Amino acid sequence: MIKEFSAGGIVFSSKGRSASGRKKQKEELLWLVCQHSQHKGWVFPKGLIGDHVEGELKETTALREVEEETGVKAKIIIPLKSPVSYFYAWQREKRFKTVYYFLMEYLDGDIKKHDLEMSAVEWWDEEKVKKDLTYKSDKEAFKEALKLL
Repeated sequence: MIKEFSAGGIVFSSKGRSASGRKKQKEELLWLVCQHSQHKGWVFPKGLIGDHVEGELKETTALREVEEETGVKAKIIIPLKSPVSYFYAWQREKRFKTVYYFLMEYLDGDIKKHDLEMSAVEWWDEEKVKKDLTYKSDKEAFKEALKLL
């Protein structure tokens, strides 16, 4: 069995500020999600650590993958405490993947400029993320991200 290690981001964006200039509450945030071109699942952006640069840090991988897969530049706020782990099969081979997610805040970018690995990139509100993310592991990571906010 092959072991893989990936890093990615759970990225939020504020819809703006209230008339008083205060930041809006977390339920008014939008969350970055993408639909994978191959398996069609709605997921958070992530990718293999060190597949571009040997010795690449988790944080660097997460920022790079978010930008490549979604067209969005973000900054890391805090790492999630618990990595996500799961099994999957690729080319008839069983793999065990561990994903290190980081809570991130949107800085800049255009979701229309995502790469071909994703067939769609969208901003969703909290309820849609909770309801429509494809995988249980991503839903659990999202719950942790909400607690950290």
